[in-house]
Amino acid sequence: MDTLTLIVTIIILVMSVVIHELSHGYVAEMLGDPTPRLQGRLTLNPLKHLEWFGSVIVPIITSFAGFTFGWAKPVQWNPYNVKNKRWGELLISIAGPSSNLLIALIFGFLVRFLGASLPASFIQISLYIVSINIVLAVFNMIPLPPLDGSKVLFAILPQNMIRVRETIEQYSIFFFLFLIFFLWRFVEPVIMVLFRLITGV
Repeated sequence: MDTLTLIVTIIILVMSVVIHELSHGYVAEMLGDPTPRLQGRLTLNPLKHLEWFGSVIVPIITSFAGFTFGWAKPVQWNPYNVKNKRWGELLISIAGPSSNLLIALIFGFLVRFLGASLPASFIQISLYIVSINIVLAVFNMIPLPPLDGSKVLFAILPQNMIRVRETIEQYSIFFFLFLIFFLWRFVEPVIMVLFRLITGV
C-alpha cells in the first residue's frame, strides 16, 4: 500500500468510526440521555472520539496487512436516563452499525448507478469508503462482547439473563481476540458478498 492510499484509507476509517460513535450518541440523546452531549461527543470533531491505539496504531498496522480497521472511544450513556427501558439499548447499539451500512449504500449505489459518469479517482475513493464501512457494520454486529451485536442480542433476550451477561462481558477481551484470530476468516466472505451486491463490482 503506497503512502497516499494509506493516508486516504485512514482518513476514511477515522471519519467512519466518528460517525459510528456520533450515531450512538444522537440516538441516546433522542431517547432522553444527555450523557453523550455533556461529554462533548455529539460532534464530528475527530479529536473528541479517537484514541491512540484503536484509531491510529491499529489502522496503520492493518493497512500494511492489506485491510484497514480500527475503532474510536465508545460513547458512554446512562440507561437510567433512557425513556425506553426495554428497547433503548437495542436502538442505541444498532445505530452505529446502521450508520456505517447507510454510508456504504450511498457510495456503493453512486458507483453502481453513476459510475460511468464519475471520475476514476472518485470511484476508487468511494470503493474504499464502501469497503471500510461494510467491515465496520458487519464486524460490530457480531453478537460477541464488547461489540454492538452483543448488546443487541442481550436486549432481545429475557431480562433474567443479566447475570449471564455480566459473566460473559467480564471476558470480552478473550472473545474479541478469538474473533480476530479464529472467526474472522468466516466473516470475510460475508463482507465480500455485501461489497459486490452494493457496488456491482
